[in-house]
Amino acid sequence: MEKITGKNNDIIKGVKKLLTSSNQRRAQSQFVLEGARLVFDVLNSFVDVDSFFITESAYDKYRESADLMIEKSNCSYFISDEISSKLSETKNSQGIFAICNMSSSSIELNPHNKYIALDNIQDPGNLGTIIRTAEALGIDGIIIGGGCDLYNPKVLRASMGSFLRIKYMICSNLHECLNELRIKNSYRIYSTSPSIDAFNITKADFSKGCICVIGNEANGVSDAVLEVSDEIITIPMLGRAESLNASIAASIVMWEMLR
Repeated sequence: MEKITGKNNDIIKGVKKLLTSSNQRRAQSQFVLEGARLVFDVLNSFVDVDSFFITESAYDKYRESADLMIEKSNCSYFISDEISSKLSETKNSQGIFAICNMSSSSIELNPHNKYIALDNIQDPGNLGTIIRTAEALGIDGIIIGGGCDLYNPKVLRASMGSFLRIKYMICSNLHECLNELRIKNSYRIYSTSPSIDAFNITKADFSKGCICVIGNEANGVSDAVLEVSDEIITIPMLGRAESLNASIAASIVMWEMLR
């Protein structure tokens, strides 16, 4: 296996660019995973691995999983601790990285299933946490309408590998996407709102196939999406807070959808 020691190596420059640039990720249709848990989670997914990078000390520690990654990858490299530190997006690098190919984001939605849609979620931590919670609770898939880059390293870390397992689709226009699903597949569309005039979520009927929309952190669900919604729902709050964090609200909504 080839060893890379120079920080100015073109391959390493390419990895760093993928880590820091969403434009580069889109251009190459690739993203980077960092850390033992995320990288080795790929072994139990359908994600294709282009390149695998590991320090010699990390290889000694994770030899069995590393050997499987080497088999799964098109190219594999040993890297120095110095390069690992340069690449790392975390304070203490584990010395393990992988360049993966983006998979198709189109999924066949089942009209009897339950999905959550995200309307322009901007914070990577929120997006990653929502993905992790959705996968944990058993939501059938996520529809992502705008917002931050799904392959942002902060999103990937916050999702704790759940994005590798949950089904998702990305819509350039969430309003049009939801309207089409509503007409063709008879989905019931619920949009969340902090308004006291909205319908109490605990009384909503989630027994059939449906899609619940979580809105942008600052502006909530867009007017265009509200217009195609069958019901505007709210989480009742007894305290003085006007609204909930997007990922917290999503967690409560998903729990109510599935209970």
